[in-house]
Amino acid sequence: MPKILLLSDTHNYLDNRIAKYTDACDEIWHAGDVGTVSICNTLKKMKPFRAVYGNIDGQDVRIEYPKDLVFMCEEVKVFMTHIGGYPERYNAEAKKVILAEKPQLFICGHSHVLKVMYDKKLNLLHMNPGACGMHGFHQVKTMLRFEITGKEIKNLEVIELGLRNEIRTS
Repeated sequence: MPKILLLSDTHNYLDNRIAKYTDACDEIWHAGDVGTVSICNTLKKMKPFRAVYGNIDGQDVRIEYPKDLVFMCEEVKVFMTHIGGYPERYNAEAKKVILAEKPQLFICGHSHVLKVMYDKKLNLLHMNPGACGMHGFHQVKTMLRFEITGKEIKNLEVIELGLRNEIRTS
């Protein structure tokens, strides 16, 4: 029953409050626009880590992490990419992978808009954790935490880390 901390769009800023939420999770997943590989390295020291690169990520991140990631977590097939859209509005590349892979959980970032929606047509749960960095139009830094038990995705929590422009040093 892994507990997952899902974040996206850090844009090379790692809010120190993230660390307090890693204690209650087993893995950290990042849906792209990390910033630099040093952010990934910091997160990897906290918990097992999975990530995809986003459109702002440079070669250091792109060399280590893929654009698309399809994997199993318990009995749930997961597809994670940075730019993917959402139910009824998937982009063409993401929809092609969704139709081929048939994931039960589709994760993306990019929009900076926290969104969790069920797609009845494709029988999958879509998650976008919003953004937890300082850059973008979002007003509040957000992440998601949830559990996967067998085929179930449950105990979903929205975590707010404060206002986008708020810098915390403790």
